[in-house]
Amino acid sequence: MSGEAGDEAEAAAGAEPERRVRIVVEYCEPCGFEPTYQELASAVKEEYPDIEIESRLGGTGAFEIEINGQLVFSKLENGGFPYEKDLIEAIRRARNGEPLEKITNSRPPCVIL
Repeated sequence: MSGEAGDEAEAAAGAEPERRVRIVVEYCEPCGFEPTYQELASAVKEEYPDIEIESRLGGTGAFEIEINGQLVFSKLENGGFPYEKDLIEAIRRARNGEPLEKITNSRPPCVIL
């Protein structure tokens, strides 16, 4: 049996195929949030190399994360940045077709004195 046929048989046997996940991170560039975006994007790509992740410039103080069009994290609401492990877990849920919950944990933004 070829690899493709085996994969199809596995999917037909009840193993859910992984869903496509698209992440959009909207952040405030003048606020200096680009390095935080790059760090987060790198961690996501390390865990899930096939993930589509895109950045957009946002308003003052923004660091908002959408997974497949659903807002899952908002710095404007939480006042900090997401923990990588929480975002990785949200991506896992999205890939498995599980409902997404908003990430409410956040680490405080760095303060440079």
